[in-house]
Amino acid sequence: MSAGHSELHTKHEQITKYIESLPVGTKLSVRQIAQDLDVSEGTAYRAIKEAENIGLVSTKRRIGTIRMEKKEEPVIDKLTFADIVNVVEGVVLGGATGIHKSLNKFVIGAMQLEAMLKYIEAGNLLIVGNRVQAHMCALSQGAGVLITGGFDTTPEVKELADELQLPIIGSSFDTFTVATMINRAMEDRLIKKKILIVDDIMRKDGPIYSLAGTNTVSEMQKLVEETMHTRYPVIDDNQVPIGMITTKDIVGAKPRQLISTLMTPNPLMINLKTSVASAGHMMVWEGIELLPVIDNERKMIGVISRKDVMKAMQHMQQQPQNAETFEVQIYAGIDELRDAEGKLYFKGSITPQMTNFEGLVSEGVLTTIMIRAAYRTVQEHKKGDLILDSSSSYFLIPLQMDDVIEIVPTIVELTRKFCKIDMEIVANGARIARSMITARIL
Repeated sequence: MSAGHSELHTKHEQITKYIESLPVGTKLSVRQIAQDLDVSEGTAYRAIKEAENIGLVSTKRRIGTIRMEKKEEPVIDKLTFADIVNVVEGVVLGGATGIHKSLNKFVIGAMQLEAMLKYIEAGNLLIVGNRVQAHMCALSQGAGVLITGGFDTTPEVKELADELQLPIIGSSFDTFTVATMINRAMEDRLIKKKILIVDDIMRKDGPIYSLAGTNTVSEMQKLVEETMHTRYPVIDDNQVPIGMITTKDIVGAKPRQLISTLMTPNPLMINLKTSVASAGHMMVWEGIELLPVIDNERKMIGVISRKDVMKAMQHMQQQPQNAETFEVQIYAGIDELRDAEGKLYFKGSITPQMTNFEGLVSEGVLTTIMIRAAYRTVQEHKKGDLILDSSSSYFLIPLQMDDVIEIVPTIVELTRKFCKIDMEIVANGARIARSMITARIL
């Protein structure tokens, strides 16, 4: 059994070495590798998948599997030509070996050739119709080309693209639609970049303190004296978290008692790609101060504390908004005002974007506005973010475009960790909608 297993292991290594030796840009197929290295197609397939996991090759729809540069962590706000192919539902007409390269901006080729050349730089993407001269010039200046309108290009252009490893992509959409699609994809990237994940805030320097289930209470006390920490993850021999223990858990315990008998078992865990907001939500919800961070094999690679999350969330609020989410856009037209007593209320008018297909205001949009207004109302009194528990809304009179609305909050209850707010929307002297919102304060 073990002999066969190690044999398979060496075959995998052999295929990985073979893939590493191929020049970047080479197209691979399971059948080809199986023939070249005299292995079964199943083994070849598994080895290619493994090579993809470690970034040696990349498999893209409509392109196939291609030997890549060993990939670094992807830069999230940069799109690659391969991303563009997917965004515009395109086909690669030439230069497929450069499909993994990033582009820094796109240029629309709607002008005379001489004027166009001034705008095109290396790393750009020229969006243009069937103007062969422009395709040639863009490639020779180091830019990729996206041909719109479903047109093809000449064999010479394709040859040059292959030689320079610059992709030529064909799309059946028109130039305006393609530019809009790419713009949207870039905006989505910026929004993703703005969303902090655990990987961004986990401390990577310094030791991670943890205990084993076989450690004793006196060993834990020693660790507490050294580190001044009050809580620790408990891990097994494979570095997998099996519990959490705090100094409260060992009060009154015998010095030789094992940690495994006192810990809280089955701890909640998160991975590096979890968003900071969702980690914060988990901590507030479960009343946890410390969360172990695990890798794909469930091994512990770090911890994040509630303090880390709070710091990150404050930092997020100070960041300029590069790309706007729907929620930000919906709330953008709402002004914050004060009444005669200095109490906060909100006012804005109904824009065409807020309506549904019947021309009336969408209830979802109104709910969003009321929840946003609740956030602002709480921020008046407390620093910190809200995590919504529940909201029950009543819509009494439908609104139309250009109606001016006022959103009036009344705080029913506000404690250190909890709030309850009554929200009312008024227009033309009549009550339009009402909502009771309850939330926890981070």
